[in-house]
Amino acid sequence: MARLMSATLAILLLFSFRPTNAYDYKDALQKSLLFFEAQRSGKLPCDQRVTWRGDSGLSDGFQQGVDLVGGYYDSGDHVKFGFPMAFSVTMLSWAVIEFEKEFIAVDELKHVLDAIRWGTDYFIKAHKEPNALWVQVGDGDSDHLCWERAEDMTTPRLAFKITTINRGSDVAGETAAAFAAASLAFRHYDSFYADVLLLHAKQLFTFADSFRGKYDDSVQCVKKFYPSASGYNDELLWAAAWLYQATNDQYYLNYAAQNAAGLGGIGWAVTEFSWDNKYAGVQVLLSKTLLHNNGGGYGDTLKQYQAKGEFFLCAALQKNSGHNAKMTPGGLMYIDDWNNMQYVSSATFLMIVYSDYLASTNNVLNCPDGQVQPADILKFAQSQVDYILGKNPKGLSYLVGYGSNYPRHTHHRGASIPSLSVLNTTVGCTEGFDKYYDSKDPDPNVIYGALVGGPDSNDAFTDERSNYQQTEPTLVGSAPLVGIFARLTSCPSSTPSQPYSAPADNKPDGAPLTFVHTVTDSWTANGEQFYRHSVTGTNACGKTITYLKLKFDGLTGPIYGLNPTNDKKMFEFPAWITALAPNSQFSFVYIQGGEAAQITVEKYTAN
Repeated sequence: MARLMSATLAILLLFSFRPTNAYDYKDALQKSLLFFEAQRSGKLPCDQRVTWRGDSGLSDGFQQGVDLVGGYYDSGDHVKFGFPMAFSVTMLSWAVIEFEKEFIAVDELKHVLDAIRWGTDYFIKAHKEPNALWVQVGDGDSDHLCWERAEDMTTPRLAFKITTINRGSDVAGETAAAFAAASLAFRHYDSFYADVLLLHAKQLFTFADSFRGKYDDSVQCVKKFYPSASGYNDELLWAAAWLYQATNDQYYLNYAAQNAAGLGGIGWAVTEFSWDNKYAGVQVLLSKTLLHNNGGGYGDTLKQYQAKGEFFLCAALQKNSGHNAKMTPGGLMYIDDWNNMQYVSSATFLMIVYSDYLASTNNVLNCPDGQVQPADILKFAQSQVDYILGKNPKGLSYLVGYGSNYPRHTHHRGASIPSLSVLNTTVGCTEGFDKYYDSKDPDPNVIYGALVGGPDSNDAFTDERSNYQQTEPTLVGSAPLVGIFARLTSCPSSTPSQPYSAPADNKPDGAPLTFVHTVTDSWTANGEQFYRHSVTGTNACGKTITYLKLKFDGLTGPIYGLNPTNDKKMFEFPAWITALAPNSQFSFVYIQGGEAAQITVEKYTAN
């Protein structure tokens, strides 16, 4: 009975830590996911909502004989840097793992999974053999000499990879972490794809650990842009921690414990969590293992991880006896002059997840300057988010497109040059600089959801395109925000939340059904592997669906439980389903080899 009361209290506490807010976090979440669509490289999908973007980078990798089409552009330029891209995918996946129900509640789960898959699909292409990984497409120096749309790109698209000779344990470890975390995010929705991701994660971790070296020693041209200042030890621990989360295999927990001191996991007390330095993330993630009693015989080592992680959190909360993170006069954490907001968003994410870990286990944070309740951690984290959205000395939203007062001159090529649908002529490198880079006109394409670099240490901000330290958005800054906004949507709002109305060029996709896709059997016939795919669809539109047409891309085998149409890709409700009530389910099965088919709702009628 005592255990039951304790568990009940923990649950009640978890749901009681919900501060009142005056900001529409749902709107901020929806816009932040649009930013990832604006950063897409490759052949854009038919449901692309950011329509001022077009196909680009369609021959990436071809010069080296490999298909590297896809992935994300890093920031305001057109280089695909694998290291920060992988960190961004890891953070998006962590958001789904922790806040899945919040994404479902605001109908954004599909969009965040799409954002993750756009990255992992690219990483699968980049990892064609166990001991090699393509880690960059494009050259920063030549790219920065051009101010042009991605659709007009003329700069060299040379690709770079790491191997057993030209090593890169940091980027391989981070990509392994991204694969492992993404496998957890997809586990309940596409188990076959999750298994594929996990295989890549395991191979890359072994590669990173067996052939150790810094990737910026192998890919010299990245030193100016994303150098691995913290080395690769943190990424090895980070990858192991995520593989343990994804597999529950004691081998990976043992690795993190046995190498805790040697790789710096319990030696580094840091005040930064970023694409480069993962120690605080490792420490918080392994603290979750400890708090949830999954540490096995490694409790003492995990407590040391927890102590270092709590140092980071106490420093951010200004509770660390003078060893605190710097703050601006307006109340924003300040870590670096260059794109400071990326460090704010990543630290805030850790605060939010750790506050939930503590609340769910009826614990508090013990800092040198006193105990901090989970509610107070969440409150401080929310203060950082509200600063971003406009509660700051300038009254400016640093999330582009949120509210009415936000930066209008972002350091972003695509946003600053009229789209092809408006200006259907090529804009060359020099013309781009002369006509658009130095222009005082606002961006013709609003890059919704972009988190810019933010103000300086005195809360000052200059909205100029040339002020790249403050006005350039990045993947790594925006990725943690997605999870933060999702978590805060569960907080009761002090102002009515308005229905989301996207701009005309960013029409949202209101998916009427959700699908859970699992592989229930497999076998080999004539040397080919086949899988039985079972799919359950749930009516999520709130109305009774009386007609449904589904489109299948990549379907190669027979399907059971749906009616075929004249179009081989299209299927309808079977005869025995005349109506599907809200929250009701239906199932069907198909058999094929290779990857799972992609299922989309082509048409439906609801009453």
